[in-house]
Order: sequence, then C-alpha cells, then structure tokens
Amino acid sequence: MLTLKQITENTEGIIRGLEKKHFKDAQSIIEQVIVLNNKRKASQTQLDKNLAEVNATSKSIGLLMREGKKDDAEAAKKKVAEMKETNKTLQEEMDKAQQEMTELLYTIPNVPYDEVPEGKDATDNVVEKMGGMETPLPENPLPHWELAKKYDIIDFDLGVKITGAGFPVYKGKGARLQRALINFFLDEARAAGYMEIMPPTVVNQASGYGTGQLPDKEGQMYHCEVDDFYLIPTAEVPVTNIYRDVILDEKDLPIKNCAYTECFRREAGSYGKDVRGLNRLHEFSKVEIVRIDKPEHSKQSHQEMLDYVEGLLKKLELPYRILRLCGGDMSFTSSICFDFEVYSEAQKRWLEVSSVSNFDTYQANRLHCRYRRTEDKKIELCHTLNGSALALPRIVAALLENNQTPEGIRIPKALVPYCGFDMID
Repeated sequence: MLTLKQITENTEGIIRGLEKKHFKDAQSIIEQVIVLNNKRKASQTQLDKNLAEVNATSKSIGLLMREGKKDDAEAAKKKVAEMKETNKTLQEEMDKAQQEMTELLYTIPNVPYDEVPEGKDATDNVVEKMGGMETPLPENPLPHWELAKKYDIIDFDLGVKITGAGFPVYKGKGARLQRALINFFLDEARAAGYMEIMPPTVVNQASGYGTGQLPDKEGQMYHCEVDDFYLIPTAEVPVTNIYRDVILDEKDLPIKNCAYTECFRREAGSYGKDVRGLNRLHEFSKVEIVRIDKPEHSKQSHQEMLDYVEGLLKKLELPYRILRLCGGDMSFTSSICFDFEVYSEAQKRWLEVSSVSNFDTYQANRLHCRYRRTEDKKIELCHTLNGSALALPRIVAALLENNQTPEGIRIPKALVPYCGFDMID
C-alpha cells in the first residue's frame, strides 16, 4: 500500500496518479487518510504527554507520603487515576483512527509511474514491439479446441464431468506437452539465475493482503471458508510472501526466485467466445518469476525480466507483441506493467500470456519487506517485481494453432528434447 510519507509529502501528485488509474473519489479518500492520520497523531501526542505526567506524578506520591503530606498524596493518586482513564480513551481513539486509516489504505491502488500512458482500458495500451516467427498455415486453420479434439490431446467435456467448465483434462501428448513446457520454463529460469521455489498453493489471509490480492480481488479467489485459506491465483502470492516481515541485506539483492504452481481463478463474469477452450480457465499451470530489489536497481531488473520473457517467446517461435499498459488497464498493485501477447491465426486475435510488473514499494510496505543498506545501516523498503514466464494455457493454444500442418502439429525445436516427439499426429 502507499506509505503515509508518500501521501503527506506529495498529496497532489498521488491524487493525480490515482486519477490516471481511474480510481474513483481519489481526492476525497486521500483527504480522509490525512484527516485520520492527523487524528491519530494528535491522540498520540496527547497520550505521550499524559503518560509523562502520570509517571512524574506517580513518582511524587511516595515523596509526599514521606513528607507527611497525606492529602496532597491522595490528590495526586486521584489525578493519576483520572489521567489513566483519559489515557485509556486516548489509546482507544488512536487505535480506532489507525485501524480506519489502515483499512482505507488497503483500498487505494498503487500510483503509476510517469511513463505509464493515459487511457481507460485495453484499447488505449501502447504497442511497444512486435516480433517472432510467422508460420505458413493450411487454408482455414482450426482453433485449438478443434485441434485438441481432432488429436485427442485435451478433453474439455471430461473436465466438465469431473469438475465443471474451465477445468480441462490433458491427455497423452497433450499432457506431455504441458509437462515439457513446465520443465522448459523452469530450466530456462534456472539458467537465468532464478532459484526455484516449490511453494504451497493455498495461502492464509495475511499472504493475500501482503501482495494486494485482498481485499481487491477477494471475489475472484477461491476461498476455503472453514480454514479461512485461499487458493492462489498466481505463484507471486506465496513466493513474495516468503519475504514478509523480513529485513534483507543490501548485498543479497536482487533476490531472484521462480516457481511452477497450479493457479486458481474464479473468473466471475467471464462469458462468451473469448473464454472458449484454453482462453480463460479456472485452473491452469504457470511458471512465475519474482524479484526483490533495492529501489535504484529495480528499473534495470524490470527490463531484464522483460528481455527474459521475450527470449522465451522467441525460442517457442511464436509471433508476439509487447504492450505498455495504460493507467486504466493496469492492475491494482502495479506501478508499471508490460503485457506479452501471442497471435492466434485461427482465432484472429491476440492472447495475453504474460504480465511483467514493477510494484515499487507498494507490496513491500504491506509485507514489511525491507533491506539494510550496507553503507549507513539504514533500513529501507524494497521494491518487488514479478512476471509470468510463462502461463501455459494460451501458450499451448498458440502452439497448437500456429504450428498446425496437414501432417499434424509441429513441435518447436526448443521443446522437442522435453517432449520426446516432434509432431502431434
């Protein structure tokens, strides 16, 4: 979440940034935060003053008794008792203001960087780059859901029988392709210096709040109500929470982690042709990369992550484009975000396969993730970053659709050693 220092020292800039994200009532909510903070500070100041007076008066009682000034001592005792009641009220007022302020801060999104373009939605995103290989396709190429049925590699109906829509069953070479992609992505990440993590796929409420999924995305997460646990929407949540309430050493930054997990998203309200087949699922596989860094190096880390994800798409021989997201299309927690999309010739549309974000100090402030500077031992908030590298469903869809031939579906060269075959036929 935003820090009070950010809000109080740059109030107008914060409001402008929130308006760039199209956050409703930005000015009034920021003003409420400032009012609550002033109330909290006033109560704290008076409480500190009263506590000092209580301590001084309490010390005087014994002296008054020794001097035989019993009435004065009793008056001092009465005053101390009254002030303790006043202090109790002040503490309650301070705690109430703090709680209300914290709850309000949790509802305020991160502020976008200056280089984030203005815009309301995805139509205002800026295409930064296009690349990849275009492959010749047969006339009237089939969409992946028809290819999956033709080659018996993904069964959507069986998934409906077992669970429901959005939970496909991968079979035979389809399952092997999934496993090949997971291993390929993890091996590539390890070669790029990322340490692999195998985290839980169920997290507690504190973890959800730590990375900003709660309260913003509560309705989109699967909730295990009896135990008050949440199924993760991305490995970002458990991996980043490893560093909750941790003070790191500057010399250990940047920290680079990767993780393969299943991911779960309710995707409430998603209907129509854009969710057909693998386009939008409730459960899917994904490899995530996460970095914890110091502020002055995080932009370089972000660029390195962008270059890395682009390299994966090149090795998969897929046509892709990179989008700089506008303020209105960015996530709740990000300061800047780039999306990677691959083109589906059969569907005649772009499919998002990765978002690579820098969160600045926003998550770190929620997590109390800090580092100790080497030079002066000062403790500062870290920057956190993450990206999909990559999400599998739409990658599989694009691989099937863009590599279909009259003989079958060609496997990109980089994946052949992982699959153990070069064609799905």
